[in-house]
Amino acid sequence: MSTEEKPAAAPRSLAEALRGRDDAALAALLRSRPDLITPVPTDLTQLATRAGTRASVVRALERLDRFTLQTAQALAVAGEPASYEELLGLMAGDDGDPVIAAALPRALGVLREQALVWGGDDRLRLVRTARELLSPSPQHPSPTGLGPTVREATAGMSPGRIQELVATAGLASTHDSVSAVTALSALFSDPERMSALLDEAPAESVAVLERLVWGPPYGQVTADPAARLRWLLDRGLLLPTAPGTVVLPREVALRLRAGRAHRAPEPSPPPVEAAATHRPQVVDATAAGQAYTALATVEELLKDWHEGGPAVLRAGGLSVRDLKRTAVALDTSEPLAAFWVELAYAAGLLASDGEADERYAATPAYDEWLEEPAAGRWARLAGAWLAATRTAGLVGGRDAKDRTLSALGPGLDRSAAPEVRHRVLTLLAGLPEGAAPSAESVLARLRWERPPRDGDELRARIARWTLTEAEMLGVTGRGALSAQGRALIGAPPARRTQAAPEGPGDKLPVHHRPAPPAHALSPAERGAAGAAAARLLAPLLPEPLDHVLLQADLTAVAPGPLERPLADMLGVLADVESKGGATVYRFTPGSVRRALDAGRAASDLHAFLAAHSRTPVPQPLAYLIDDVARRHGHLRVGAASAYVRCDDDAVLSEILADRRAAGLGLRRLAPTVLAARADPAGLLEGLRAMGFAPAAESAEGDVLIARADAHRTPPRTPPAPVPDGPPVPDDTLLTAALRAIRAGDLASTAPRKPSGGEGPGGELPRTSAAETLATMQAAVLTGEALWIGYVNAEGGASQRVIAPVRVEGGFVTAYDHTADEVRTYPLHRITGVAELADDGG
Repeated sequence: MSTEEKPAAAPRSLAEALRGRDDAALAALLRSRPDLITPVPTDLTQLATRAGTRASVVRALERLDRFTLQTAQALAVAGEPASYEELLGLMAGDDGDPVIAAALPRALGVLREQALVWGGDDRLRLVRTARELLSPSPQHPSPTGLGPTVREATAGMSPGRIQELVATAGLASTHDSVSAVTALSALFSDPERMSALLDEAPAESVAVLERLVWGPPYGQVTADPAARLRWLLDRGLLLPTAPGTVVLPREVALRLRAGRAHRAPEPSPPPVEAAATHRPQVVDATAAGQAYTALATVEELLKDWHEGGPAVLRAGGLSVRDLKRTAVALDTSEPLAAFWVELAYAAGLLASDGEADERYAATPAYDEWLEEPAAGRWARLAGAWLAATRTAGLVGGRDAKDRTLSALGPGLDRSAAPEVRHRVLTLLAGLPEGAAPSAESVLARLRWERPPRDGDELRARIARWTLTEAEMLGVTGRGALSAQGRALIGAPPARRTQAAPEGPGDKLPVHHRPAPPAHALSPAERGAAGAAAARLLAPLLPEPLDHVLLQADLTAVAPGPLERPLADMLGVLADVESKGGATVYRFTPGSVRRALDAGRAASDLHAFLAAHSRTPVPQPLAYLIDDVARRHGHLRVGAASAYVRCDDDAVLSEILADRRAAGLGLRRLAPTVLAARADPAGLLEGLRAMGFAPAAESAEGDVLIARADAHRTPPRTPPAPVPDGPPVPDDTLLTAALRAIRAGDLASTAPRKPSGGEGPGGELPRTSAAETLATMQAAVLTGEALWIGYVNAEGGASQRVIAPVRVEGGFVTAYDHTADEVRTYPLHRITGVAELADDGG
């Protein structure tokens, strides 16, 4: 048979198995396990070593779906190596479940792709670290519920006792313990002989086996076991592992289970079921209403902190008292207030000011955000929420040191949050348009795709919070994914079908569709998705109004959202009395004085109201403005520490006679001037409390215009998400990494001619400078390739295959097969050189 016709030899190690892969298969491995490429391995041997480290294997196992993980667990209790038929028997049982048989190749393919399993179908091997993690042990029971094998359980048993077990089980005695254990294992693995043995068992003994068969396989016995236990112990169906402890051997359990390693294999993901269906138009309109409410809530929050928000705790974050105050101001619960605060923080609209008396305040980005269209502002909030690792649902809980987790404080980052949010929305996108899923079916699906480890239900809690937060943000409406929500995650738009009636709907399953993780989208793609979502939302948001309705009871009704200049001015001139579908503003002497303090004249206020009211300006409102304006600025306050001056000395006499002015320390300096011990701000407040309307003036005697001082932090960047491990490499990085790994592997595995200076194990020979120079010069003449060891300026050692082109000035210029380019190397950094062997060597 010719060389081309010889079958490829079976790989003897994971490194050899990886060498047999093409670039596409290696790229798939590095995408699924990006930690293997950080940093880039020097060759395939190092890649295989890294793929078998405990941290990397644990990370890979945690990302397997339930059936693939069950397949790995079955391989951990199978022989080493195992055949595909043996694995199929452990998964599908003796009756050969066709659904499991159809799903097994996919699961095994995933394990092979991720380098957790290697070898052909006749010699399947689970990587050693994975076997150690998944194999049954008393300290770490296997999810399969299986115990040790007969050989493992009898490892410390005396030869005489083993021979007694063999004889009692009806087997011929042997000359050594090894053959005796083999015979006992064969008996327990033989269906016919095992059935005959169990037919002889008392009913009470069979009941004991039934309690142990699906795990845990360990039980407790007394020094004098009952007859039902003695019968099992005498025949090896139960084996002692420690004083007072017995175990059901793995071979016995598998026979009692009809060959199944798992009680309930789950080859298919549970469907996501629709609990109700709504017309898509209703879903989009409801979501748009929620989106508008979300924008108003964030604006109200930051307006409340306009002049500086709550103080920052010493450990960081908001105090419980400040969170309660924020919840009262937003008219919501504390958990929801924490969500809105964290959302503004994630979007970069809120931060600490960094002052000595550190407080929270809006950032300069908030002013830019206010100038954007409403749909664009929503897209920015929703995009920040989708990518944030900070998880508001944890607020109020406890960390590992039993400290309370506070809003805006440390300890709220959960790296899994973006992936869970994206996956939940993707599952919603897989339902028919307008269908709202049941929360339990979504959680069941997520548990199948990523089984919780050690009972950790964090992903399930994040999923529940995602469903609630998406509704509040307007990503979903009535529980169904909206059109703008679909665009936000980059899902294709759903085809519009005939509108479904509202109300409870049929249970509508969605099939398993693997979705790309949230971080798979580049920043440009995320920006495009946000812009597309904003375009879909914009027509659904109400148009801002340029008018209000003035009423005779000194109120104004805004029947919808107002244009920003109108809303800002009305917010100064009046106080908000109630909110909802329409906003009610109330005019008071204090609110009118506030507008006059901001530099507005009475004529300006009359003109403003006349221009923006659909109803005539009521006479009581006009009188209120004129009355406050008539008295505004009649008194002037300056610094004496402070002073009051007024052209009407009778007014000053009235002030001096008022007992409420005692705390201001007033005294008359002239008929029209009073001096005060209080500072100007305190004097202003005191006179206003007495019913006067003073105005502040400068040192030149000009009236000072008092505007709200907008406190802003220095420029701040939004909090960076905490990555969930190394990022998935892009195509450019993968191409470069594969090229380097292949080249390094070529250098490390290239055959070379034997040399007297070659080290033990075929290591690179250490040649002298003269030998290195002579070998290089000879290679330039012959055109042969050489194998060299090289140490760079940072001290990093590597092996390379080069073809020298020129040697001069202490440098060698050569074509480097490892880097696939021409490079120049200093000769003094080459540690050794060897000729490559001929192809036929």
